[in-house]
Amino acid sequence: MPRDIRPTAVAGHWYPGTRDSLVREVDRHLAAAGQGESSGCPRAIIAPHAGLTYSGPVAAWAYALVRECRYDAVVLVGPSHFVGFQGVSIWPRGEWQTPLGAVPVAEPLAAAIVSESNAVVEHAHAHGREHSLEMQLPFVAHLLPGVPIVPLVMGFQTRETAMALGNALAGAVAARSEPGSVLLVASSDLSHYEDAAVAARLDNVVVQHVEALDANGLMDALEQEPRHACGGGPMVSVLHAAARLGATRARVLRYADSGDVSGDKSSVVGYMAAAIW
Repeated sequence: MPRDIRPTAVAGHWYPGTRDSLVREVDRHLAAAGQGESSGCPRAIIAPHAGLTYSGPVAAWAYALVRECRYDAVVLVGPSHFVGFQGVSIWPRGEWQTPLGAVPVAEPLAAAIVSESNAVVEHAHAHGREHSLEMQLPFVAHLLPGVPIVPLVMGFQTRETAMALGNALAGAVAARSEPGSVLLVASSDLSHYEDAAVAARLDNVVVQHVEALDANGLMDALEQEPRHACGGGPMVSVLHAAARLGATRARVLRYADSGDVSGDKSSVVGYMAAAIW
């Protein structure tokens, strides 16, 4: 398969692998989500990335806000679960396959992001097995058909990398796009494999910093306690970029954990959906 085409890695396992089945599941989650805000289209959202049965009921609360919106591009920022490296790996060209059809890469915007920071590099191997971005595509491809993406996977989630990427996103979007025409998406689950009460305490720290639109405070919390989130760095980058682009308000739309689906509250993963305007 050509290098510029990224095949699915978890279709048929983490989410349905056929168009009709996937559309039914995404629509079911969207129908169950709340109606959300009436304050216009968000500049950024935060959504989880577990298997769709688990994370979909929460992610749908964020994606429900964009179903009537028009964007020129969607920038996806997620953590690397399998490959450790310095900086951020971009998939700069080509397309990503999904059961809903191929999603093209926004190549001019991708090039602009690369030009803004030497922390953003090509490292295709980091995308191979990674699910953090792919789990956003059922919603993106269904609700924003034809809108291109910029896929970005963060390696070691240092303060320097997170802030450098945030600055690069803000610089590239501000230089090339109308305000609000690019949707930034941070992909992250919260605490992992704690009991539900411990998870809620850990996760509430993230909730508070997100609602305060406080990228630096969230980074401080992550440095003190990395258990807060697997995609903390991507959240910091997107919060920082959104604020630089003029965002003034954030709201956590939904919080839940995997035990709400499985029934097992002894060892859960936390999920959050949030939007930034």
